[in-house]
Amino acid sequence: GSAGQSFGAFLAAGITFELEGECNDYFGKGLSGGKLIVYPPQNSQFRPQNNLIIGNVSLFGATSGEAYINGMAGERFAVRNSGAIAVVEGIGDHGCEYMTGGVIVILGKTGINFGAGMSGGIAYVLDQDQLFDTKCNLEMIDVEPVINKTDHKRLYTLIRNHVKYTGSIYAERILKDWNEILPQFVKVMPIDYKRALERIKKEQSKDTEVVSLTEEVY
Repeated sequence: GSAGQSFGAFLAAGITFELEGECNDYFGKGLSGGKLIVYPPQNSQFRPQNNLIIGNVSLFGATSGEAYINGMAGERFAVRNSGAIAVVEGIGDHGCEYMTGGVIVILGKTGINFGAGMSGGIAYVLDQDQLFDTKCNLEMIDVEPVINKTDHKRLYTLIRNHVKYTGSIYAERILKDWNEILPQFVKVMPIDYKRALERIKKEQSKDTEVVSLTEEVY
Protein backbone atom coordinates (compact mmCIF):
# COMPACT_ATOMS: atom_id res chain seq x y z
CA GLY A 1 0.00 0.00 0.00
CA SER A 2 0.96 3.62 0.51
CA ALA A 3 3.15 4.55 3.49
CA GLY A 4 3.31 8.07 4.88
CA GLN A 5 6.17 10.21 6.12
CA SER A 6 9.41 8.80 7.55
CA PHE A 7 8.94 5.14 6.59
CA GLY A 8 11.72 3.16 8.28
CA ALA A 9 13.09 6.17 10.16
CA PHE A 10 16.04 5.31 12.43
CA LEU A 11 15.65 1.62 11.55
CA ALA A 12 18.13 -0.40 13.59
CA ALA A 13 20.46 -3.19 12.53
CA GLY A 14 18.85 -6.61 12.17
CA ILE A 15 15.46 -5.26 11.05
CA THR A 16 14.17 -5.25 7.45
CA PHE A 17 11.15 -3.29 6.21
CA GLU A 18 9.80 -4.40 2.82
CA LEU A 19 7.12 -2.29 1.12
CA GLU A 20 5.13 -3.17 -1.98
CA GLY A 21 3.69 0.20 -2.94
CA GLU A 22 4.98 3.73 -2.39
CA CYS A 23 5.83 6.14 0.39
CA ASN A 24 6.16 9.83 1.11
CA ASP A 25 9.02 12.08 2.22
CA TYR A 26 11.85 11.23 4.64
CA PHE A 27 12.03 7.56 3.64
CA GLY A 28 14.80 6.02 5.75
CA LYS A 29 15.50 9.19 7.74
CA GLY A 30 18.37 8.50 10.12
CA LEU A 31 18.65 4.88 8.93
CA SER A 32 20.82 3.20 11.55
CA GLY A 33 21.78 -0.24 10.26
CA GLY A 34 18.46 -1.66 9.08
CA LYS A 35 17.45 -2.64 5.55
CA LEU A 36 14.72 -0.95 3.48
CA ILE A 37 13.22 -2.47 0.33
CA VAL A 38 10.51 -0.82 -1.76
CA TYR A 39 9.04 -1.79 -5.11
CA PRO A 40 5.82 -1.11 -7.09
CA PRO A 41 2.71 -3.30 -6.81
CA GLN A 42 3.05 -6.49 -8.82
CA ASN A 43 0.17 -5.55 -11.11
CA SER A 44 1.45 -2.05 -11.94
CA GLN A 45 1.86 -1.22 -15.63
CA PHE A 46 4.32 1.71 -15.48
CA ARG A 47 8.11 1.61 -15.78
CA PRO A 48 9.54 2.06 -12.28
CA GLN A 49 12.74 3.75 -13.50
CA ASN A 50 10.62 6.59 -14.94
CA ASN A 51 8.31 7.15 -11.99
CA LEU A 52 8.59 8.33 -8.40
CA ILE A 53 8.08 5.69 -5.73
CA ILE A 54 9.43 7.57 -2.70
CA GLY A 55 9.28 11.26 -1.81
CA ASN A 56 11.81 13.99 -1.03
CA VAL A 57 14.71 14.04 1.46
CA SER A 58 15.08 10.25 1.62
CA LEU A 59 17.90 8.80 3.75
CA PHE A 60 18.37 12.18 5.43
CA GLY A 61 21.10 11.82 8.02
CA ALA A 62 21.40 8.04 7.53
CA THR A 63 24.39 6.57 9.36
CA SER A 64 24.42 2.92 8.21
CA GLY A 65 22.26 0.21 6.68
CA GLU A 66 20.98 -0.49 3.17
CA ALA A 67 18.12 0.69 0.95
CA TYR A 68 16.95 -0.77 -2.37
CA ILE A 69 14.43 1.34 -4.28
CA ASN A 70 12.81 -0.02 -7.44
CA GLY A 71 11.82 3.33 -8.89
CA MET A 72 12.76 6.98 -8.61
CA ALA A 73 13.27 9.13 -5.52
CA GLY A 74 12.36 12.79 -5.19
CA GLU A 75 14.66 15.72 -4.44
CA ARG A 76 17.55 15.83 -1.95
CA PHE A 77 18.15 12.09 -1.95
CA ALA A 78 20.75 10.96 0.64
CA VAL A 79 21.27 14.49 1.96
CA ARG A 80 23.73 14.32 4.88
CA ASN A 81 24.10 10.56 4.46
CA SER A 82 27.11 9.49 6.48
CA GLY A 83 27.26 5.74 5.95
CA ALA A 84 24.23 4.10 4.35
CA ILE A 85 24.36 2.12 1.11
CA ALA A 86 21.54 2.58 -1.40
CA VAL A 87 20.50 1.64 -4.93
CA VAL A 88 17.84 3.75 -6.66
CA GLU A 89 16.71 4.02 -10.28
CA GLY A 90 16.67 7.82 -10.57
CA ILE A 91 16.48 10.94 -8.39
CA GLY A 92 15.45 14.60 -8.43
CA ASP A 93 17.53 17.74 -7.77
CA HIS A 94 20.24 18.17 -5.10
CA GLY A 95 21.19 14.48 -4.82
CA CYS A 96 23.86 13.52 -2.23
CA GLU A 97 23.87 17.07 -0.87
CA TYR A 98 26.28 17.44 2.11
CA MET A 99 26.93 13.69 2.04
CA THR A 100 29.87 12.62 4.23
CA GLY A 101 29.97 8.83 3.79
CA GLY A 102 28.31 5.74 2.36
CA VAL A 103 27.79 4.45 -1.18
CA ILE A 104 24.96 5.48 -3.50
CA VAL A 105 24.17 3.79 -6.84
CA ILE A 106 21.84 5.62 -9.24
CA LEU A 107 20.66 3.60 -12.24
CA GLY A 108 19.10 6.51 -14.08
CA LYS A 109 18.77 10.25 -14.40
CA THR A 110 19.48 12.84 -11.74
CA GLY A 111 18.34 16.42 -11.30
CA ILE A 112 20.58 19.47 -11.07
CA ASN A 113 23.07 20.47 -8.35
CA PHE A 114 24.23 16.92 -7.63
CA GLY A 115 26.90 16.61 -4.95
CA ALA A 116 26.68 20.14 -3.54
CA GLY A 117 28.71 20.23 -0.33
CA MET A 118 29.53 16.53 -0.65
CA SER A 119 32.65 15.88 1.45
CA GLY A 120 32.73 12.08 1.73
CA GLY A 121 31.36 8.84 0.36
CA ILE A 122 31.02 7.62 -3.21
CA ALA A 123 28.25 7.72 -5.80
CA TYR A 124 28.02 5.65 -8.99
CA VAL A 125 25.71 7.05 -11.65
CA LEU A 126 24.55 5.51 -14.92
CA ASP A 127 25.20 8.38 -17.33
CA GLN A 128 23.63 7.09 -20.53
CA ASP A 129 23.15 10.51 -22.15
CA GLN A 130 26.63 11.72 -21.06
CA LEU A 131 25.18 14.90 -19.58
CA PHE A 132 25.59 14.10 -15.90
CA ASP A 133 28.58 16.40 -15.38
CA THR A 134 26.44 19.36 -16.48
CA LYS A 135 24.06 18.61 -13.59
CA CYS A 136 26.77 18.46 -10.92
CA ASN A 137 28.01 21.05 -8.50
CA LEU A 138 31.70 20.56 -9.25
CA GLU A 139 33.01 22.78 -6.47
CA MET A 140 33.95 19.85 -4.23
CA ILE A 141 33.64 16.70 -6.36
CA ASP A 142 35.29 14.89 -9.25
CA VAL A 143 33.42 12.89 -11.90
CA GLU A 144 35.48 10.09 -13.42
CA PRO A 145 35.08 6.79 -15.31
CA VAL A 146 34.60 3.59 -13.34
CA ILE A 147 37.84 1.80 -14.22
CA ASN A 148 39.03 0.26 -10.96
CA LYS A 149 38.31 -3.46 -10.55
CA THR A 150 37.31 -2.90 -6.93
CA ASP A 151 34.69 -0.40 -8.12
CA HIS A 152 33.51 -2.86 -10.78
CA LYS A 153 32.98 -5.58 -8.19
CA ARG A 154 31.25 -3.30 -5.68
CA LEU A 155 28.94 -1.83 -8.30
CA TYR A 156 27.99 -5.21 -9.77
CA THR A 157 27.34 -6.69 -6.32
CA LEU A 158 25.07 -3.81 -5.27
CA ILE A 159 23.05 -3.98 -8.49
CA ARG A 160 22.76 -7.74 -8.12
CA ASN A 161 21.47 -7.24 -4.58
CA HIS A 162 18.99 -4.71 -5.92
CA VAL A 163 17.62 -7.30 -8.35
CA LYS A 164 17.49 -9.92 -5.60
CA TYR A 165 15.53 -7.76 -3.16
CA THR A 166 13.26 -5.73 -5.49
CA GLY A 167 12.93 -7.93 -8.57
CA SER A 168 13.84 -4.96 -10.78
CA ILE A 169 13.58 -5.94 -14.44
CA TYR A 170 15.44 -2.79 -15.42
CA ALA A 171 18.42 -3.60 -13.18
CA GLU A 172 18.36 -7.21 -14.37
CA ARG A 173 18.80 -5.98 -17.95
CA ILE A 174 21.77 -3.88 -16.87
CA LEU A 175 23.47 -6.96 -15.46
CA LYS A 176 22.64 -8.97 -18.57
CA ASP A 177 24.40 -6.37 -20.76
CA TRP A 178 27.04 -5.59 -18.14
CA ASN A 179 30.08 -5.33 -20.42
CA GLU A 180 28.30 -2.86 -22.70
CA ILE A 181 26.73 -0.76 -19.94
CA LEU A 182 29.61 -0.61 -17.44
CA PRO A 183 31.49 2.09 -19.45
CA GLN A 184 28.41 4.32 -19.14
CA PHE A 185 28.76 4.51 -15.35
CA VAL A 186 30.65 7.37 -13.72
CA LYS A 187 32.07 7.63 -10.22
CA VAL A 188 31.50 10.71 -8.10
CA MET A 189 33.93 11.34 -5.29
CA PRO A 190 34.77 14.45 -3.24
CA ILE A 191 38.20 15.84 -4.17
CA ASP A 192 39.54 16.16 -0.62
CA TYR A 193 38.11 12.78 0.38
CA LYS A 194 39.87 11.16 -2.55
CA ARG A 195 43.17 12.82 -1.62
CA ALA A 196 42.79 11.69 1.99
CA LEU A 197 42.22 8.07 0.94
CA GLU A 198 45.23 8.18 -1.37
CA ARG A 199 47.36 9.59 1.45
CA ILE A 200 46.21 6.85 3.83
CA LYS A 201 46.96 4.20 1.19
CA LYS A 202 50.50 5.58 0.74
CA GLU A 203 51.09 5.59 4.50
CA GLN A 204 49.87 2.00 4.78
CA SER A 205 52.15 1.02 1.91
CA LYS A 206 55.12 2.62 3.70
CA ASP A 207 54.27 0.78 6.92
CA THR A 208 54.11 -2.52 5.01
CA GLU A 209 57.55 -1.85 3.50
CA VAL A 210 59.02 -1.06 6.93
CA VAL A 211 57.59 -4.28 8.38
CA SER A 212 59.00 -6.30 5.48
CA LEU A 213 62.46 -4.78 5.92
CA THR A 214 62.36 -5.40 9.66
CA GLU A 215 61.43 -9.03 9.09
CA GLU A 216 64.34 -9.42 6.68
CA VAL A 217 66.77 -7.94 9.21
CA TYR A 218 65.62 -10.26 11.99
